[in-house]
Amino acid sequence: MTDRSKTGADGDGAPAAGDFGRRVAARREYLGLSRGDVALRTASAPGYIEYVETQPGSHGMGFVVRLAHALETTVDELTGGTVDLPPGAGRAAGHPRLVEIGQDECWTLVGRRGVGRVVVSDEGGPAVYPVNYVCVENRIAYRTSPDSGPAHAVGHETAFEVDHIDDAFSRGWSVLVVGAADALTEPRDVAALENEAGTVTPWAGGERDLWVVVTAGRVTGRRIETDAP
Repeated sequence: MTDRSKTGADGDGAPAAGDFGRRVAARREYLGLSRGDVALRTASAPGYIEYVETQPGSHGMGFVVRLAHALETTVDELTGGTVDLPPGAGRAAGHPRLVEIGQDECWTLVGRRGVGRVVVSDEGGPAVYPVNYVCVENRIAYRTSPDSGPAHAVGHETAFEVDHIDDAFSRGWSVLVVGAADALTEPRDVAALENEAGTVTPWAGGERDLWVVVTAGRVTGRRIETDAP
């Protein structure tokens, strides 16, 4: 993978300040690690990990490399060097295995909220749209505007896909939920959904007051496993 790591103002190879700490915190939370866990993995103090996550500043490249290893990712990922690249640009790992994921694990991976892709088909043909979603039991819900592409799923059976790509180890997973999509129009139903799942703020912004709910009829998943250390 091309090295696109950002460097500090002194040109010593250390990442520039800015979103570095937020990326570290997001990756740590995704792995379910505490700051103490990361401190042990990097031979540093928990207070320093807190400082890295919450305060802008530059850090030595040696520490950043250890931090990337501790968080099972790459320096490029932590420093934003891959932000404009499609995921999965690296090489395949040695001896990969494609395995099916059980339904319970599929729902665990989908989690309570995230970004997924809804499949629609209209007069313009098939299309796929990324949307922010919340998940309650066997339902996936997202907010959109009535005249948007994702709204065309309403009244049809649709597919909703969630995935994660781990570029550092050339592995990942995907979950596919297939079911009927309906518009949630009754205020009390919307209130009940938001009370149970919490509201979701679409990253795209704008007025998006239509709730679309996909009720799962079929859930399948696949995972790429490797022997990478």
